[in-house]
Amino acid sequence: MAVKSKKKEEEKHGTDFLENPDALADQLSQTEEFIENNKALVYGVAIVTILVLGGIFGFRYYKNSQNELAQSEMFQAVYYFEADSLGLALDGDGNNLGFVDIVEDYGMTDAGNLANFYAGTAYLKQGKFKLAILYLEDFSSDDLLVQARAYSLIGDAHMELKDYANAATFYTKAANHKTNKFFTPQYLMKAGIAYEKASKNTEAIDAYQIIIDTYHESAEFQNAKKFKARLVKEA
Repeated sequence: MAVKSKKKEEEKHGTDFLENPDALADQLSQTEEFIENNKALVYGVAIVTILVLGGIFGFRYYKNSQNELAQSEMFQAVYYFEADSLGLALDGDGNNLGFVDIVEDYGMTDAGNLANFYAGTAYLKQGKFKLAILYLEDFSSDDLLVQARAYSLIGDAHMELKDYANAATFYTKAANHKTNKFFTPQYLMKAGIAYEKASKNTEAIDAYQIIIDTYHESAEFQNAKKFKARLVKEA
């Protein structure tokens, strides 16, 4: 009974502010007194909150405006890239920035991120494989195809450097990134070949087997069967 009585008193006290204007006025008075006695603290918290919120919105605005600038700057570089003028695409023409400077100046923007992909691809075409890896590894995307393509290009660069184990690793990453029937079997085939060159025949067989089991309608299916059969025979 004592517990119930205490509970009722607490409930009654909790509703005093709604039912008793004097209780509400008393609480407001206490709040005002706290603010009056702690002005520095209250104002400090308010100022910090305003600054944090202002900083967040300000940064978002700045980032969006920088992204628009980067997209504008990148237009000419993309044109040079598509025209296979890779030097101009990478380093600019004196009036327009190239991908390297766009990455440097606008790296935190979406356009700057995409410039990493273009720069890495251009360096790969130029045979500058270590630079290609550097830029492509700095690129990231949630896109279905482009991120997997970046992994595959990194694999290509490692293959050219005869670093077959790393090549296989990146081809496998490409194959595992949002799998699909169009590109996944291509990446698996590349992974299998790289594993073979790295003397990892078990992993190569596994890659070919996935193509055989899952992508039997792909162009890689017949070669996967043939390459697997050869490795099994050699084992």
